[in-house]
Amino acid sequence: MSVGLIGLLDDIAAIAKVAAASLDDVASQAAKAGAKAAGVVIDDTAVTPGYVIGFTPARELPIVGRIAAGSLRNKLLVLLPAALVLSYFLPWTITPLLMLGGAYLCYEGVEKVLEAVMPHQAHQHESQLGTVALNAQSVEDEKIASAIKTDFILSAEIMAITLAALPAGSIWKQALVLAVVAIGITVAVYGVVALIVKADDVGVALVRSDGASAAGRAVGRGIVRGMPVLLKFLSVVGTAAMIWVGGGIILHGLEVYGPPAIGSAVKAMEEAAAHAVPPAAGVLEWIVEAAISGVVGLLVGAASIPIAGFALAPAWTGLKRLLRG
Repeated sequence: MSVGLIGLLDDIAAIAKVAAASLDDVASQAAKAGAKAAGVVIDDTAVTPGYVIGFTPARELPIVGRIAAGSLRNKLLVLLPAALVLSYFLPWTITPLLMLGGAYLCYEGVEKVLEAVMPHQAHQHESQLGTVALNAQSVEDEKIASAIKTDFILSAEIMAITLAALPAGSIWKQALVLAVVAIGITVAVYGVVALIVKADDVGVALVRSDGASAAGRAVGRGIVRGMPVLLKFLSVVGTAAMIWVGGGIILHGLEVYGPPAIGSAVKAMEEAAAHAVPPAAGVLEWIVEAAISGVVGLLVGAASIPIAGFALAPAWTGLKRLLRG
């Protein structure tokens, strides 16, 4: 083997090692950044099954697939480039935009609470807002449009949190990490959602299977009976998570742009709880922060309901008419 060929192979091996190290670095950064967005991911997973309830079993997976496709399209084609552009040219806009997204989450969460405790007023409010989709051909189209709208806000929060967690580096590496997080989180969230919405069908299949054992049929009956409870639980968790996550984002923005007393007061309450029970200091600090975020979320959401009904809804109706020609 010639010396030149040996040198070429050495160069190829060195390039391969650099590429492998770079991919490992991207995977590591994606995992760490994705973990930072865990709260929003849980919110997304808990909220989405509610949009599939009421449809026939044959339509459940296609609906989940359409929502997942819309979510991935938004993340890769809209939010990823927008996040990079804002980060490099208008970094000061990221926190205010996050706060707007947080306010929307608070609004959605409080609207669901209103629907549960005062259904008549909730229906009146929904009639004011009208439909979400521009040209919904069916209830399914409207549900999917509504799910993708909510997912867009959650996805924007995920991408912004991910970007904020990344170390300074080249724009291409940041774009690659954001893409990995976007694809990974979308597959994980909607994979879990698909399993949740089809679990009852699996239970029915076990009960009716001629080859199933008594234990298998018992498991199937347990799944069938337990799924309504699980879906109700997920609905409650999703609503609470919307208010908590949205309130937390608003609270963080107030600490950045508001008077220093806000951040100091929150920190003082966390420290007081931690000092009261030192062995559970970390847990109590988290509970206090979550409780304060929840209160902020409820207040912001409650204030958003009349704003949405009397200002945003007429503006959206006018825009839809304009777009339809």
